[in-house]
Amino acid sequence: MDERRKPYPFDEFEPKWQAIWEKQQLFHAPNPGEKDFDHARPKFYVLDMFPYPSGAGLHVGHPEGYTATDIIARYKRMRGFNVLHPMGWDAFGLPAEQYAIKSGQHPAITTRENIAKFKNQLKRIGFSYDWQREINTTDPRYYKWTQWIFLQIYNSWFNPATNKAEPISTYSGKNPDEVRLAYVADVPVNWCPELGTVLANEEVVDGKSEIGRFPVVRRPMRQWMLRITAYAERLLNELDKLDWPEGIKLLQRNWIGRSEGAEIDFKIGKSDQKVRVFTTRPDTLYGGTFLVLAPEHSLVDLIVTEEQWPAVREYREKTARKSDLERSDLSKDKTGVFTGAYAINPATNEKIPIWIADYVLIGYGTGAIGGVPAHDERDLEFAKKFDLPIVIVVQPRGDEPAFGFTGEGIAINSPVINGLTSTEAKKKITAWLEERSLGKGAVNYKLRDWLFSRQRYWGEPFPIIWENGNHRSLGESELPVVPPPLEDYKPTGTGEPPLSKAKVWVRYSEKATRETNVMPQWAGSCWYYLRFCDPHEDRRFVGEQAERYWMSGAKPGGVDLYVGGTEHAVLHLLYARFWQKVLFDLGYVSKPEPFQRLVNQGIILGEDNQKMSKSRGNIVNPDDVIDQYGADAFRCYEMFMGPLEQMKPWSMRGVEGVSRFLARVWRLFMSENQSGDWELSGKIKQIDADKAQQKMTHATIKKVTEDIESFSFNTAISQMMIFVNVFTGVEAIPLSSMRSFLVLLSPFAPHIASELWEQLNTKFADARGDITKQSWPAYDETLLVEDEVEVVLQINGRVRDRMKMSVSATDEEMKAAALANAKIQDRIVGKTVRNVIVVPKKLVNIVAD
Repeated sequence: MDERRKPYPFDEFEPKWQAIWEKQQLFHAPNPGEKDFDHARPKFYVLDMFPYPSGAGLHVGHPEGYTATDIIARYKRMRGFNVLHPMGWDAFGLPAEQYAIKSGQHPAITTRENIAKFKNQLKRIGFSYDWQREINTTDPRYYKWTQWIFLQIYNSWFNPATNKAEPISTYSGKNPDEVRLAYVADVPVNWCPELGTVLANEEVVDGKSEIGRFPVVRRPMRQWMLRITAYAERLLNELDKLDWPEGIKLLQRNWIGRSEGAEIDFKIGKSDQKVRVFTTRPDTLYGGTFLVLAPEHSLVDLIVTEEQWPAVREYREKTARKSDLERSDLSKDKTGVFTGAYAINPATNEKIPIWIADYVLIGYGTGAIGGVPAHDERDLEFAKKFDLPIVIVVQPRGDEPAFGFTGEGIAINSPVINGLTSTEAKKKITAWLEERSLGKGAVNYKLRDWLFSRQRYWGEPFPIIWENGNHRSLGESELPVVPPPLEDYKPTGTGEPPLSKAKVWVRYSEKATRETNVMPQWAGSCWYYLRFCDPHEDRRFVGEQAERYWMSGAKPGGVDLYVGGTEHAVLHLLYARFWQKVLFDLGYVSKPEPFQRLVNQGIILGEDNQKMSKSRGNIVNPDDVIDQYGADAFRCYEMFMGPLEQMKPWSMRGVEGVSRFLARVWRLFMSENQSGDWELSGKIKQIDADKAQQKMTHATIKKVTEDIESFSFNTAISQMMIFVNVFTGVEAIPLSSMRSFLVLLSPFAPHIASELWEQLNTKFADARGDITKQSWPAYDETLLVEDEVEVVLQINGRVRDRMKMSVSATDEEMKAAALANAKIQDRIVGKTVRNVIVVPKKLVNIVAD
């Protein structure tokens, strides 16, 4: 689209208004106690999930959620709210480090360049962020407080008596390290030798790293862990009061995975060793004919026989190359190896074989299961493959076969509980086990403690030192701990983190050394919403007054609206909730939950209906769209594509259609003079709107207001299109209707609305100031009441005309109006009217011959 063919001069006024907004800092939200803070206004905190600034910059999928929050932010300001709408950068992470390894360029330089690119792109779209609050997780002024929060977690324990975190000084036991919320453990991890770091389960796909597609193996390593499992019950129960999509709540509940059942001890042969198994079906204990341990289980080395050791070792090596997701795939062929050892079933006193199999995960339950093949699908497959005994112990109540029955029924072949329902049997067998110290009732969670170490350079160093094999925290005055400069960022290849190369930095004192692992990228995003409340406070992670104000409200969550993709539906949200609850328990914040309302935007696909990616060549750059059609058209199309939560494909033809709508808006207000310059249309006048115009204006106000509140942005735009169509071609356009329309349009298309508002202000003195300072218009319901209906006029059953009549018209009034209609009179001249049939509010049929 060349310069001469642009349907309206967006390329002139869009940069103009972006410069004005930046110069005047119109979207800055002062804190309590600061200049221009208005105590009388309610607050609204609207937040985007802040982006990782990659080298590729934005594609058109990224700004979808940002556009939605910007519409809400602009709307809420006009509704009289103090609006906090910040933006920042989740900037630690592997990609910048990988680039540093290849190029030798420090990750901080790469990150700074990427942020500048992202920021410029966001500003071109016209988002009303308070850029004075910009934060960057790689800034030492920021991660000083990430490290400080880690120290609060490290120096705390979860007191089951009070059900909350308390300072470690309140713990009366002998070894506080056993109960700290941050602790060290040797755990099996996803180790990627090529990347030189541990990867989270979600970063491993088909046994390879998500980044680079390098092989990943399981191996035990010393890691920092956060005891998130202590909060499992609260994380589960306190979901109920959050305004989140039910699907997201379900994902969180499933990830936490609460199960009620029993822990049962199986004695191993004649030794003193025992295997503890968790089961949700203790009523099936008599049907247990084998045990299966996770290959990594610590008991395996103690119980495996000499004959079976080679097979066990080989199987373990194969398992180490699989991710947990692959191992737990229900559809895969069952594999396993016999250890050569036997356990005793505490109910039957019979010997049962102990196997290892990769479908049992060390991280779930106790890392061991009791095989009950008659009543568990997976155990049945395993038993059939390895010819293990199958004993039926539950009889269905209906006609279903008992073999392979997994539901609840009546206990059989189980002397202690025979004849009881499954519910009764569970209670009785659990009590029987407890009486004999063979087991106990238990609640189990699928949730595991959070593996919090990474063997990387580009991350927050731990504020921890080691001395004589023991760890201790640094003092607050020693923060931030800044990573040292390195000559190269390559992995050591030994499992030692890159920071271990900085020998001088590592040596804290003659006796002490620094921790050389770094925190995961999740760390900075666990609390950034708090820092946005007061990003320049250098004495505290967030000022108390600012936190109490921006996180206030009657509900448990502080952020009023949080918008982002479903890819963060579980871990980011769970981790942020965990940190918030610890800080709440310790008295540092005023709210137990971070985010009250959550909305997830859908994915925008490429024009080929495929997910956008470099390899597919279907990425659309927002800059290209804005160059051709303008930022307002880009914003409006992003919202016009369909419901925010749905997945939908991009279409440049769709952008063009929305651009034509904005061109019609421009021409409704502006006309070209003889020299080709734009000037305000002479049709706009200070006159009263007629009845139909008033009705359309107030209907549009109502529709757009309700649609913004319900996130139905696409139908709000549709209503504004109807409005423009109604007023296009009108010879005298009422100024009041145009003022209201521009305010409604401004959250969606702020540049064109601001420009046209300014044009109106050059001629009319009915309003003052920038459009961003205007109040949102109210609608009058009385003007929306239908006081007229369209009535069909017929002669001998054939439609001859239609006319408006009052909804309160009587039959006689309708009859008289119909007979007085000019078209009807023309057709009944010289005829005798035999009858007039009236259907109230709908039809008048004249019978004439």
